[in-house]
Amino acid sequence: MFYGRNKELEKLNEMYDSGKFEFAVIYGRRRVGKTTLIREFIKDKKALFFAASESTAADNLSSLSKCIGGKNNAPIFQDYESMLTAVFEAGQNERLVFVIDEYPYLAEAYRGISSLLQIKIDHNKDNSKLMIILCGSSMSFMENQVLGYKSPLFGRRTAQFKILPFNFYDSLPFFTEFKPIDKAVLYGMTGGIPEYLSKINSKKGIRENIIDLFLTTNGHFFEEPSNLIKQELREPATYNVIIEAIASGASRLSEIAAKSGLESNKCGKYLGALITLGLVSKEYPFDEKSVKRSIYKLEDFMFRFWYRFVFPNMSSIVAGAGMNVYDNEIEKQLNAYMGLIFEEICKEYLWKKLIEGNAVMDFTNLGRWWGNDPRTKSQVEIDIMGTDRKDSALFAECKWMNEKTDLPVLETLINRSELFNYKNKHFYLFSKTGFTKGCVARAAELGNVTLICYSDMIKT
Repeated sequence: MFYGRNKELEKLNEMYDSGKFEFAVIYGRRRVGKTTLIREFIKDKKALFFAASESTAADNLSSLSKCIGGKNNAPIFQDYESMLTAVFEAGQNERLVFVIDEYPYLAEAYRGISSLLQIKIDHNKDNSKLMIILCGSSMSFMENQVLGYKSPLFGRRTAQFKILPFNFYDSLPFFTEFKPIDKAVLYGMTGGIPEYLSKINSKKGIRENIIDLFLTTNGHFFEEPSNLIKQELREPATYNVIIEAIASGASRLSEIAAKSGLESNKCGKYLGALITLGLVSKEYPFDEKSVKRSIYKLEDFMFRFWYRFVFPNMSSIVAGAGMNVYDNEIEKQLNAYMGLIFEEICKEYLWKKLIEGNAVMDFTNLGRWWGNDPRTKSQVEIDIMGTDRKDSALFAECKWMNEKTDLPVLETLINRSELFNYKNKHFYLFSKTGFTKGCVARAAELGNVTLICYSDMIKT
């Protein structure tokens, strides 16, 4: 069953309905659902769908010939120019969608394809009903070699779509049979990747799903991140130790380099490649761009989970002790692991309220802040900050704990907000399990505090 991507489908259909030449570029990391989106879009349309392969130019041309001919014994085009000529001729008088999936494979096999396609577009676009879709999983290739200003195709596209993982709320249709708390955990270990979400067994609980998917040698996710690294990058062993270092708590370049046994400048280059793939992100304190204070984090939740719990326990899992890994490590550390995940869910909640027109202030950005408190000469953090770029700010603390959130959490948040000079301040406390009576009473007394329990977030 197809879920989500309504905005992308709406835009693609709008392009299709224009009746004129259109050229869409669709890209995103592997498993994010690009091909599924395209197939949903073309299911009721006349279309030619070609999936390029890591093969020779001749093999891909042969496959394209069969795709265009519609039968296995169709004549093979002599060259790519005659193939593209045939496609544009087919879209001369009637609406036709021409899809090349995994375009980077084709461009690698036949390096002149982008220049040739550019020539055909420039020559035919004013009198064509063709709609071209180029799709690819190589983020750097699609951004540089298709969308980049040095590309022959630069300026030809009429729309581009960077397909991202589902957020928490978009992922909920996959979790209808689970308890509210379990929904957050499931999101936290799959990261909203549609293919991963589809592998969750609704007839089993959290423990059984994690053991079946991650902690057995035939589990669907047992080698998934490792295989993706091998597909996308050279020197997978080096990338493994870097990602594991981040998953285990290292965040600054110097810390990551030290744990990985690399020089900082070399480590920085490897991190750049992981950022390009969307697996790692470079984060700055809220509303700052200080390189010295920047940190790195794993952007992909699946990678966070896998490198924290699976990668270090490979020997135990291979020996068949996956259940022990869950009972002795994962279960005990799950609340701590979910801390950063919950922060992301809370940010999504705040954005959702803003879009719905129910926010306490019209903030323009949200982010985490960390820095020095000169009053105590210590490093402090604020889970979420937001401002309206004028004189108002919100401050939030997110607690994923089994105990109710108590008054000292609110007092600490208020105290840290005093590091900032905003005329109007509003405070949010987000809690997994609720709040103590003392916290509730103090929030009501102050009047500028909103207490949000996770069970209420899941209902919106």
